[in-house]
Amino acid sequence: MTRNEFSLLCAIRKQGLQSIRKLKALTALSTGYLSQTLKDFAERGLTDAEGITEKGLRALQPYRVENAVIMAAGLSSRFVPLSLEKPKGLLVVRNEVLIERQIEQLLAAGIREIVLVLGYKKEAFFYLEDKYPGIRIIINPEYATKNNIHTLYLARDYIRNTYICSSDDYFEENPFEEYVYQSYYSAVRVEQKTNEWYMIPDSRMNIARVQKHGEKGLIMMGHVYWDRHFSEAMLKLIVEDHETGKYEQALWEDLLMDYVRKLPPMEIREYPRDMIHEFDSLEELREFDLYYVHDTHSRIMKNITKTLSCREDDIAGFSTLKKGITNTSFLFEVREKKYVYRHPNDDAMIRVDRSREKRSLELARSIGADPTLVYMDETAGWKISAYLESARHPSPSSPEDTRRVAALLRKLHDRNLSVRWSFFPWEEAHRMEILLRSEKEGISDPGFDALRDRVARCLKSCEGDGISLCFCHCDAGADNWLLTEGGTALIDWEYAGLADPGCDLGTYILHAGWDVPRAEDFIRAYCGGDLTPERMRHFLAYTAVMAWYWYVWGLSREAGGLILGEGLYRWRTTAGKFSSCLLG
Repeated sequence: MTRNEFSLLCAIRKQGLQSIRKLKALTALSTGYLSQTLKDFAERGLTDAEGITEKGLRALQPYRVENAVIMAAGLSSRFVPLSLEKPKGLLVVRNEVLIERQIEQLLAAGIREIVLVLGYKKEAFFYLEDKYPGIRIIINPEYATKNNIHTLYLARDYIRNTYICSSDDYFEENPFEEYVYQSYYSAVRVEQKTNEWYMIPDSRMNIARVQKHGEKGLIMMGHVYWDRHFSEAMLKLIVEDHETGKYEQALWEDLLMDYVRKLPPMEIREYPRDMIHEFDSLEELREFDLYYVHDTHSRIMKNITKTLSCREDDIAGFSTLKKGITNTSFLFEVREKKYVYRHPNDDAMIRVDRSREKRSLELARSIGADPTLVYMDETAGWKISAYLESARHPSPSSPEDTRRVAALLRKLHDRNLSVRWSFFPWEEAHRMEILLRSEKEGISDPGFDALRDRVARCLKSCEGDGISLCFCHCDAGADNWLLTEGGTALIDWEYAGLADPGCDLGTYILHAGWDVPRAEDFIRAYCGGDLTPERMRHFLAYTAVMAWYWYVWGLSREAGGLILGEGLYRWRTTAGKFSSCLLG
């Protein structure tokens, strides 16, 4: 069936047989073409005096949309702070839940089977299965480490003549249809430079090329339709990539960009600019729905307004700074001053005593080690800090940076700050080792016991050398240091406590990636005139101890599903290198 025949037959199916004039208005086809084709349809039995026939419906069947896959697994990290509290697809926009509006539009177009692929805060979507018959749910457990190619891989058994949708799109009018002639990607036209994906058309308005970023042109925005031929070809690429993992952290559009000439044609379907809305930030949502200017119904926003004595419309400039294991931090601005909000992540394997952390922060602020603290809630764990402009992490290759780090650590350790809790890395590593051995897989490193015993001998050599416990940061890697023109700050005091000062020196040496001679230079800078052979040996030994602690910690985290990669190897290697240097 040609495209024009398809368009006409679909119009007759929806509107019945109409006058030539009305059919011309519906299809934009010429009068002569309509007259001849209507006669041909009647002769072939596709239409009769009532409209489309059963035979006509069968002729349309290959073009019938079978279902839709809605991708709703992602974190939407650009949409902080709202995405930290709920998935973006569940936001209420103009009094409608985004994903519910899209489901309603699909149902209105006759699409009954709708597949939701969920990951982040998945349980918040489960009610949709009860509300809408025909909803099917697939769980993507790797949503945080793999991109939407993996989402589509999980949904591969459902993808045929299928709409591929994002849960957070808002369509002013219903864009979905029961019958579609060919695969297409929806697009809007822009007249200015953007960071979006651009589709370059060929003479038939199919995608000839895809490029990231560009000037004016047609950008990807909104839903996509895969017909059966396109689905078969694209899914073959996705399944092959599942074996190699080359694109696992990429978007499916990356595959389209790289293989567009080998895939069946995909049309570019242009929509008016105000037809499709994608909200990449709270500021964009505020422009569309003024309700969000004054009240986002966000606990995080209310925390900020209460702490900084401002209104919600004073808060702007949101951007994610750091997605860590225990926290997510984002930048925001109030009255031309920048702050950082730290939001604790939900992780049952990481338990931080927030009351201890708050006390540690206050102690660090009292001596100028961390001047950034504005407020911390010790019950919920959230924190607001001042943002240090032009701050940077120390460079391991810079002698001046090394001197500044060493000086602040010495200042911290010499102040005799008092807390009632302690951190003992060897005991903590032993506790994690016991848990690892109780797991089914156990510990697969055949050199684990021998290395542990060498590190234990290093630790024993420190006994009686006169170095006392003191208040330490206990996680003093370079990422937790901020250097500015005017000062040196050590941030993130979640694990601080009474500990051996070697915990801080050893952690910094470990994460700097130094060899033994470079570590000795750092220890000399820290000790100054107090350097003795015993102190040098002590801090080199504690570098091995802290490397061992982080190695066992890493093994326990990987046993829980986190992939650490090169870090695990580096920690083990450092434990071996520094223990060997002391023991021979």
